[in-house]
Amino acid sequence: MRAEVVSVGTELLLGQIVDTNAAYLGRALSEVGVAVYHRTTVGDNRARLVAALREALDAADVVFTIGGLGPTQDDITRDALSEATGIPLALNEGIARELQEFLRARGAEILNSQLRQAYVPVRGWHLPNPNGTAPGLVFELPSKLAIALPGPPGEFIPMLEHAALPILRQRTGTATIRSRVLRVCGMGEAAVEDRVLDLMASDNPTVAPYAKTGEVHLRVTARGDNGEEADALAAPIIAEIQRRLGDHLYAYDDEPLEAAVVRALIERRQTVATAESCTGGMLAGRITDVPGSSAAFPGGVVAYSNGLKVAMLGVRDETLRSHGAVSREVAMAMASGVRERVGADYGIGITGVAGPDGGSEDKPVGLVYIALADPDAVDVTENRYRGIRSDVRLRATQTALTMLRDRLLLSA
Repeated sequence: MRAEVVSVGTELLLGQIVDTNAAYLGRALSEVGVAVYHRTTVGDNRARLVAALREALDAADVVFTIGGLGPTQDDITRDALSEATGIPLALNEGIARELQEFLRARGAEILNSQLRQAYVPVRGWHLPNPNGTAPGLVFELPSKLAIALPGPPGEFIPMLEHAALPILRQRTGTATIRSRVLRVCGMGEAAVEDRVLDLMASDNPTVAPYAKTGEVHLRVTARGDNGEEADALAAPIIAEIQRRLGDHLYAYDDEPLEAAVVRALIERRQTVATAESCTGGMLAGRITDVPGSSAAFPGGVVAYSNGLKVAMLGVRDETLRSHGAVSREVAMAMASGVRERVGADYGIGITGVAGPDGGSEDKPVGLVYIALADPDAVDVTENRYRGIRSDVRLRATQTALTMLRDRLLLSA
């Protein structure tokens, strides 16, 4: 079964609201074997909305709309769907009475505009909304459905889960679409794609790479008559990807790199301490976001000023004068200093120019030195990142975590 999604609201186009409902809907539909082929956002303009709905109805078996079911003049979805489908609306006396009782109980004025929410398609039915005033609507055409859901997430999610999805389950049976995300670090998107290019030609399951900040994700999606069949189709492809990528594949689905690193440290009963300048504690924050990380992370130091680098980490004044704060020598001294002072197995030192100002010809914005110290050696990398300040800082922490993970794998 193919679906299209039409989100309604000028506020979505202006970026005033992020459309989390559409993302939630996409995930939910895949679990009942419905593939979303296209997603559209339309402002509060009836003519444009009708045109978008007609196009979606021509292409899909089921069309979902999100938003625009309220009582105000810019809530146009109900009328637009009626026009696009050719199915008239009629007043539902039962909904009208419930709406009047709801408003009367709250001491609200009962306006004619409120009763617009009581109009439902003559060929179709309504979906109850215990969390709001606007019911959902189902327009029934000879071979397809149009389902209208309210926009507020507190109304949208319960109605989707308890009213709309059961309708689709009756039509799709046990058909399922399963997706798994394979997380890859230490390789660029082009290099990952080169290793799995032949697998990307598969129709079921499909394999698709996409770049994230500092890493690459591979999405493997399989369609089956049930969950077990979908999983069985995906399993050999996932195993082959793992064989080809080796240790670059660090986790599956929702586990971020910091969680994989903390898990590896705990398994080895080892610890890491951090010394950060340009990242300002971001690396320590990522590590401590992981539940149970206290077993692997005794602490860290944010040493932005040269004075703190000297006082807290033991960086020598002479090193700072000779090489500058942004240098491989200072990064190495920071990593060694925090490791020794905290008493950790590993120490990470990060210093650089995150921007947007502060760069020079010799040390441009995006230059970051990252050092990793253990009892036997200190390694340092010179990195040149592109992007805005937050991107530079995030990429630096990603590189640091990848360096530590690689060292842990070597010591296993």
